[in-house]
Amino acid sequence: MEAKLVLEDGTIFTGKAFGAVEEGAEGEIVFNTSMTGYQEILTDASYKGEIVTMTYPLIGNYGINEDDIESYTSHVNGFIVKEFCAQPSNWRALDKLENYLKEHGIMGISDIDTRALTKKLRIHGTMKGIITTNEADREELIGQAKEAPGLSGRDLVSKVTTDETYRLDGDDYRVVLMDFGAKKNIGRSLREEGCEVIVVPADTSAEGVMEYEPDGIMLSNGPGDPQDVPYAVETVKELIGKKPIFGICLGHQILGLAFGGDTYKLKFGHRGANHPVQDLRTKRVYITSQNHGFAVEAESLDSAEVEITHRNLNDDTVEGMKHRKYPVFSVQYHPEASPGPEDSHYLFTEFIELIASETA
Repeated sequence: MEAKLVLEDGTIFTGKAFGAVEEGAEGEIVFNTSMTGYQEILTDASYKGEIVTMTYPLIGNYGINEDDIESYTSHVNGFIVKEFCAQPSNWRALDKLENYLKEHGIMGISDIDTRALTKKLRIHGTMKGIITTNEADREELIGQAKEAPGLSGRDLVSKVTTDETYRLDGDDYRVVLMDFGAKKNIGRSLREEGCEVIVVPADTSAEGVMEYEPDGIMLSNGPGDPQDVPYAVETVKELIGKKPIFGICLGHQILGLAFGGDTYKLKFGHRGANHPVQDLRTKRVYITSQNHGFAVEAESLDSAEVEITHRNLNDDTVEGMKHRKYPVFSVQYHPEASPGPEDSHYLFTEFIELIASETA
């Protein structure tokens, strides 16, 4: 079935529909440069509100399995690929990508020039858009694209956070994980360090967090604009100085706001598994997995209180920071992912060492 990808600037790509064709899709169009990992991308809550373009040309070739799911459901609003593989070939595959998208109500479009689309987004920035099989006239479709919801101005975290607190078993330190859209691998990484993990909803108060008597607090990744979750910022402000804190992605941005800094929207974001980041303390460069459209503004941070620890070597944006007085630090990228494949896992070890030093 023919489908159209319509951007708010009037650009229209014509291709083929797949997945939940009858649903259509609307949201902010972004691109991800990862060669593999489409299942993790589909189930990463940080993509809530976004239509994701895969720059790697062949998608669906290894199907769907149970091991690479990062959340309780799929969160992307739509999926854009160059070539869609209808028949996977992989020993782990339990289902086809087509069936998975249908089951989760996600429409995709294939057979479009994803290179041209990516180049447009890099030059002009991310845009709102729609995927549709509607045969309405051009102006009507462009109008629908312009009316698609953006990422700012709405609380997407509340749509993806856990409804109830739950526990992941562990024998050593207790960590409260504030779920702003947490990937499963964050909890898994903490458990590999021996931690007991208590996962709490995003709107849990500081008092509610402390009731669990944690040894440390983890701030997870999540979707949208960090300035749209002021309740989380206020909670983190109250928690700073009480226990060791480690923030990832949105958790990093929320921590930046809690430090008194500011955040801003990137032109086209960082999404992929090949972003070079330098640890300024050791000068070592790490290849990192990233998925974010906002960043902490370096100049807004009080350098007397906050040290910038990591920088992105592509655009010099802030990729990590730590408080000079309290045991609090964060990174913008995903150390629980595996682009290196485990180059950045040392950050979890640093977190455990912080906890150990505070509880000694």
